[in-house]
Amino acid sequence: MKLKVTLLLLLLMSIQLLIAQTTPSQSMDDFIEQKGNGFEVAYEKKDVEGYNALLSEYLMIYEKLSADDKKQYSHWLSNIYYNLSCIYSISNDKKSAITSLKKAIDAGYNDYGRVQLDSDLDNIRKEKDFVALNSKLKLTGDYLFILKTAKNYNDSNNGFPKFEYQSMSNPNLVTIRKELKLDSIAGTGSEISRILNLMNWLHYLIPHDGRHANPAIKNALNMITVCKKEGRGLNCRGLATVLNECYLSLGIKSRFITCLPKDTADPDCHVINMVYSNDLNKWIWIDPTMNAYVMNERGELLGIEEVRERLINGKPLILNPDANWNRQETQNKQYYLEHYMAKNLYRLECPIISEYDTETPNDDKVVKYAQLLSIDDQNNYIEGSKAKSKKKVVHKTRNPKIFWAKPAN
Repeated sequence: MKLKVTLLLLLLMSIQLLIAQTTPSQSMDDFIEQKGNGFEVAYEKKDVEGYNALLSEYLMIYEKLSADDKKQYSHWLSNIYYNLSCIYSISNDKKSAITSLKKAIDAGYNDYGRVQLDSDLDNIRKEKDFVALNSKLKLTGDYLFILKTAKNYNDSNNGFPKFEYQSMSNPNLVTIRKELKLDSIAGTGSEISRILNLMNWLHYLIPHDGRHANPAIKNALNMITVCKKEGRGLNCRGLATVLNECYLSLGIKSRFITCLPKDTADPDCHVINMVYSNDLNKWIWIDPTMNAYVMNERGELLGIEEVRERLINGKPLILNPDANWNRQETQNKQYYLEHYMAKNLYRLECPIISEYDTETPNDDKVVKYAQLLSIDDQNNYIEGSKAKSKKKVVHKTRNPKIFWAKPAN
């Protein structure tokens, strides 16, 4: 009998220990996995009672999180409150709708474009409190408006390092070219057709997956091999890295560009490629995640610098009609360029040396980057300054001529 009691006590102690080891963040992950879809179901049914019950559960866990964890899950909270505002608005409970929208904005909701177009909010759109909230939201969420405040650069030059492009004769690039049969994929057509063929090939070969980190070894062959073996995709940075090495292996100069928002606390950014066309004598915009390129009103291909300038000055932009996300969502100019990319064209960053295996970690490796900032950038970076970390040095400039310099012949 004593042995049984001792075992029972040990079992109870083990259970208590397991409960104690369950952290608030783990509890939140469990809640999202098990009940997260319930919010969408309640929204579709316009079930206010059911939606609020889920919200109460969420908040009980959320309030126990650390300050850092709250930041991680605040995106969920802001969207929960936003959708609740929509339910109340449709139900014509205007006061609760506006209260929920305010809570969404206070939690970090900043999708100004969605608020302007969402018919769910039409019942409250003329309300005085809604107008005030919308005006507040414009300052943080109207990305085209924000981008226009970052239009000014200067021409100073403080010995900024020159961009370099690895030769196609590099053994690693030669291997990529042969192993992936890139000559066949690119085809024998014009230079532009070869550039677009490679983008289109990669877009349909590897899906975009923004939920998982890229493989530790970050070169084209390894990342493609891992994706095929594990049935997974790459995030936008991984896709642009793979495509960059493919272009270099064919002797096409290119860089992968991290497009960043004004808000340095915003973790969302987008990575695309700038590819140099000798035939056009210019850089062109290539986005393997969205299978996208951009043209002017005459159908001429544009580069990132030109797209940014045209967004700021309201000039015509045309997105290729087959631009899409994972063959599931067609992209359009209004969302992709005027909203998403307008947010992420405030700051721009790329490696100074475009080469094989750029971002694979190595104990002795320090990668040098260039970052282009406007005069109006409130981050107050000093021309020629360097942001240093153990593995990264960022050279900052406000001179677009340096950042968009054409490759040397």
